[in-house]
Amino acid sequence: MPDRDTLADRYARVRAGLPAHVQLVAVSKTRTVEEILALYDLGHRAFGENYPQELRDKQPLLPADIEWHFIGHLQRNKVKYIAPFVRMIHSVDGPELLDEIQKRAAAAGRRIGVLVQVHIACEETKHGLDAQEAGELISAWDGQRWSSVELRGLMGMASNTDDEGQVGREFSGLAELFGRLRGGARAGHPEFDTLSMGMSGDATMAVRCGSTLVRVGTALFGPRA
Repeated sequence: MPDRDTLADRYARVRAGLPAHVQLVAVSKTRTVEEILALYDLGHRAFGENYPQELRDKQPLLPADIEWHFIGHLQRNKVKYIAPFVRMIHSVDGPELLDEIQKRAAAAGRRIGVLVQVHIACEETKHGLDAQEAGELISAWDGQRWSSVELRGLMGMASNTDDEGQVGREFSGLAELFGRLRGGARAGHPEFDTLSMGMSGDATMAVRCGSTLVRVGTALFGPRA
């Protein structure tokens, strides 16, 4: 069972460090239903998962008003597991994935929010489009083709490094791209308002650079077993 007093202290510290306009998504991958419920009981509602099957299995065991975010790399054949209930998918990296999200969202009678993932890190293992590809995808957005998809903004993950200067440059570059694309997208996508960047180790830097949503796991739940 989770230590609820410790969790409450961590939650209060994380929340106190975020401006009111920044959304906190609690990263609950590999966490138990009991751990998620403990944070839910403190009033938190937005949770993020990385693995489709894990999310599919957890969702029926937890309260229906949880706002689920899918934040990991998503294969097209796994969209079906989460489309009936997920609020937002942070990891869109091309039109083929959008086509599958559209298909599954329409079948479920839903609109699903998406973020275009931009590769900003100096690591090949991270996914996403480069800045030019992201801009081209958004500028050529087909509202009829993706009528059940809501374009909400961008997501990016900085390099896993202790070099704060590098992390800051990566976040600032993505924030500049977000501002530029938001200006062009606003007429057709008034809901284009989310810049998802920052995790437990770099959330403060991300917010300083303009993030509107941070994805925090370890700072809330503690180290994984």
